Amino acid sequence: MKVAGVILAGGQARRMGGGDKGLLDLGGVSLLARVTRRFAPQVEAMCLNANGDAARFDAFGLDVVADPVEGFAGPLAGVLAGMRWAEAQGADHVVSVAADTPFFPSDLVERLQTGAAGTSPVLAAVREAGRVRRQPTFGLWPVALADDLEAALGDGVRKVVQWTERHDGREVVFGSSDAFFNVNTPEDLARAELML
Repeated sequence: MKVAGVILAGGQARRMGGGDKGLLDLGGVSLLARVTRRFAPQVEAMCLNANGDAARFDAFGLDVVADPVEGFAGPLAGVLAGMRWAEAQGADHVVSVAADTPFFPSDLVERLQTGAAGTSPVLAAVREAGRVRRQPTFGLWPVALADDLEAALGDGVRKVVQWTERHDGREVVFGSSDAFFNVNTPEDLARAELML
């Protein structure tokens, strides 16, 4: 399995007051720099899914791919952008991570691969209060499903789980929900500083 990576940073960061959450400082290092350092050893190549002027990310040395559908269609649009980019790199799968989640597991890709079967997408999940909670921005996506995902987005599908369940979506359960803690608000950023 040849796996490429896509860092999802295409949202509008409304709860943070707008802008690019990935460029926020966490302990003297941007969130995006922390994510790329953690992700790079796990994948063969990686790109950044972001909308708008790509030049603002020049310092990271990543290919920047915009959502292929208009109107901020959510993480599935970023996954599709990553799939198309990965396909051009000769990869058969792409793993997505969120740009505002600096503590995700250092064995994320390896563990997601253990859940792979055929052309089923695999989502990371955590067990909380006796139930499994999927992490929809963290997944292993077969590039072979790109056309299907593009059609689903064209039909208005926006919820990750709605689309993955159509394709026998699977989950790999990770131990701690803190690993997938994401920075959505100024209070979250303060909590992340403590978590460092």
